[in-house]
Amino acid sequence: MAGPEVNLSYSLPSAIAVGFATFLATSPAISADCASMAHSGVDWQDCPKRALIIRESDLSGANLVETDFTSTDLRHSNFDGANLEGATLVRSSLAGSSAKGANFAKVEGYRTDFSGVDAQGSAFINAELQRVEFSGANLAGTSFEKAELGRANFGGADLTGSRFTLANLARADLSMAKFTGPLDFANAFFYLTRLGGLDLSAATGLTQYQLDMACGDAETRLPAGLTAPASWPCKLD
Repeated sequence: MAGPEVNLSYSLPSAIAVGFATFLATSPAISADCASMAHSGVDWQDCPKRALIIRESDLSGANLVETDFTSTDLRHSNFDGANLEGATLVRSSLAGSSAKGANFAKVEGYRTDFSGVDAQGSAFINAELQRVEFSGANLAGTSFEKAELGRANFGGADLTGSRFTLANLARADLSMAKFTGPLDFANAFFYLTRLGGLDLSAATGLTQYQLDMACGDAETRLPAGLTAPASWPCKLD
């Protein structure tokens, strides 16, 4: 004789069910493209892309907001028009890449290699870029407003029309930079900033106070009304 039918279905206690629903509602969304290969317009927002070798990738127009590229090799890639706002670029390399019109606002970079990058018209607003390498980069028309650029190297970089308003250039090396137009240094912090050999006669926003903290030499040319401090040339560590 068959026994009584047993109903094995059950529902979660209401408190647990509510908690689970809340967890799903508040959990951060995971991009559907995190596992995708690099391609133009890819959505890697918030994706972990640490310690990878993905050089020569086409990431033009990509959504790379807050992507973690720590120690990743991105050399000779295409970032034209990409949005990297808030991305982590610590010890990564973008050397030789194209990043025209890219958004690097609020990126975190330490010893990041941007050497030879073509970043015309890009934006590094509020970026944290300590000890980064910009040697030989094309940074014409680029904004570094409020960026932290301590000990950054701009040797051989084209800075024509770049803006450093309120930027921290402490110990940064601009001595071998190239530019054919004015640079905006309004309210930039110039502690031991290297200006040797630069023609700054068309620079805007410069004050005597800034120059008194900086490090130029006999070849540094200044805007009218400003003079080379007696401390030039500096003894640099």
